[in-house]
Amino acid sequence: MAVKLQNLAKEFSISVSEIRDYIDLLDLKVPKSAQDIKEDIADILREEIKKDLDDQMEKEPEEKEEESVAEIYDEIIAEEKEREIRKSVKKIKGAKGQKKVARKKTEKNEVIESLGATSEQKAATGMVEIGNTISVKEFAEKTGIPVARVIGELMKNGILATINQIIDYETASLVATSFNVKLNQKHEEASTKQLMEGDLSELLKEADTKNLVERPPVVVVMGHVDHGKTKLLDAIRETDVVATESGGITQHIGAYQVTSKGKKITFLDTPGHAAFTEMRARGARVTDIAILVVAADEGIKPQTKEAYDHAKSAEVPIIVAINKIDKDGADPERVIRELAELGLQPEEWGGDTIMIPISAMTKEGIDKLLESLLLVAEMQDLKANPYRPAIGTVIESNLDSSLGPIATVIINTGTLKIGDPVVVGTAYGKMKRMMNHKGAEVRKVGPSGAVRVAGLSEVPKTGEILIVTENEKIARDKAVQIKTILKSQTFHSNSMSEIINRIQSGLLKVLKIVLKADTQGSLEAITGALNKIPSDKIRVQVIHSGVGHITANDINMAGASTGVVMGFHVTIPKQVENVCKNTGVEARTYTIIYNLVDDVKSILEGLLEPEVIEINLGEAEVLQIFLTTKKEMIVGCKILTGKIENNTMLRVIRDGKEIGSGSVTNLKRVDKAVKEVKEGYECGIRFQGDVKPEVGDTLSAYKKESKKRTL
Repeated sequence: MAVKLQNLAKEFSISVSEIRDYIDLLDLKVPKSAQDIKEDIADILREEIKKDLDDQMEKEPEEKEEESVAEIYDEIIAEEKEREIRKSVKKIKGAKGQKKVARKKTEKNEVIESLGATSEQKAATGMVEIGNTISVKEFAEKTGIPVARVIGELMKNGILATINQIIDYETASLVATSFNVKLNQKHEEASTKQLMEGDLSELLKEADTKNLVERPPVVVVMGHVDHGKTKLLDAIRETDVVATESGGITQHIGAYQVTSKGKKITFLDTPGHAAFTEMRARGARVTDIAILVVAADEGIKPQTKEAYDHAKSAEVPIIVAINKIDKDGADPERVIRELAELGLQPEEWGGDTIMIPISAMTKEGIDKLLESLLLVAEMQDLKANPYRPAIGTVIESNLDSSLGPIATVIINTGTLKIGDPVVVGTAYGKMKRMMNHKGAEVRKVGPSGAVRVAGLSEVPKTGEILIVTENEKIARDKAVQIKTILKSQTFHSNSMSEIINRIQSGLLKVLKIVLKADTQGSLEAITGALNKIPSDKIRVQVIHSGVGHITANDINMAGASTGVVMGFHVTIPKQVENVCKNTGVEARTYTIIYNLVDDVKSILEGLLEPEVIEINLGEAEVLQIFLTTKKEMIVGCKILTGKIENNTMLRVIRDGKEIGSGSVTNLKRVDKAVKEVKEGYECGIRFQGDVKPEVGDTLSAYKKESKKRTL
């Protein structure tokens, strides 16, 4: 009898992922995507888990307590307070009358307050927001914790700090936890460059993992036109979307949220028509899981391969839904074979791709599909911080006759609220209205939520990043900056020079290529040659390939993936050249394969960091010490081998061992400054370094040069 992993996890009040950890630990032969296990395997797991839980119950907490450093420091602070109070009292001792006595008491209280909070001061309740760094004094004021206690807690953790010392968020969080004060990190606002690049990886980084909570997965539904993507969503949402769409084909990206087994899932419905390739690429960029819908009666189509390339480039897990299994002529096995040739190996064949036969019409297999989605999501451990200002991605936008510019947004992290000031590319504004996919108005929406917003100054572009700012002025200023840069046309996010800059700065490690050729044979030959280019740190990845001339879809795919387009014996139509200019994507064509491969090599060699080599120049013996100061020395030397050049580096060698290093800051020969002194001659060297040379030491001179690396 089969036992569900979810039920087994409930028996011991643990998660399914912990059950899987036990399976791996015990080396039980269970597929990673399995949701059911055999009864005998379940018994083994029960025995092991019960044993671990019993061991934990037997452990007794340590009762031994030692006097804390904080308490000792309290005593020191108390003594300092008393001394300061006595000094203060002496200053006003000669005063007479009730007014002076009152002044004395006031001054005494001021002294106490200046040294730290009084005993009546209490720790703050609720959430305290601080930046990346904060001074000890400001931290104490914000949290309500006495300065003495803060410094004492820092001492207990091995940090000697003064009242004005700056501590980072991690250290502050450590102290706050000890006093049961909750901290929330105030995130720095995104730069103009980050907003223009649309790079979510940097914007979503979280220094404090305590604020992270589980979020729903964002699932993109992709596939060939008319293979049943919208009908699948219709079956899931139990609403008739297809009937309202022109020609039965989805004409825009829709975002919807459903609940399955008590957990929410956000779905994106990307258009199947080729005209919306760019929108589909944007959709894949913000998602966690991709469902690739393939019709069982038609199999793989060109747009199926395109959709697969998008999902693969976005590096998201792919679940295949083999739809229309209820139709005559359906052949799921043929579809599985075609998918295997594409690179998707099913679990039944030893691969890692979940493939589920479904029927959107009869709803057969829908429950299993949703169950698989939740399983994959749990394995990904998707989390976000709902307490920070929201960051979202625009999925679609248009101009509404009554609401003005509106946009559908997926919230990547944080919580978006009514009244929040935002910047979205060149658009800005304040959130006036927010509506969910059912048309109901909402006051706020958290991570992975889908919402349609109104209140923007203009219609934003699909794929733009929405950022909540501190106020509307900042939002407007950022939008103006972006508009100014775009007008000057100095920012080309996908030009070759920009790609090279990103890789050189470490932001990109892959040169992504969309490859087009005149024949399938040429395509295979070029792909094989590119794969043979040797490189450890930077590699070539063909994200999409096909036979035929370069199209606008090819340009858009390269743009969405920060790549380039290369063609062999194909042309670039005039209208496609205009798309290249507008997007900044570079497209190149060739008539000789070797020229194409050599160009790729040259690009990679230009991307490679230069090799730093060390050149030994010569050695000199220290004959005399003329001057010694705190920072430098003047020594008389004789060149033993090679030469010594001005402004070169030196190793100090004593008794055959290197004892330190330094540099030549000035070089003289008979009171005349020179650039170099050769073997056999004597000279004076002004030396700066971490050691002081002595008579008899050897100074070994060398310099470093950058050498262009080749593949």
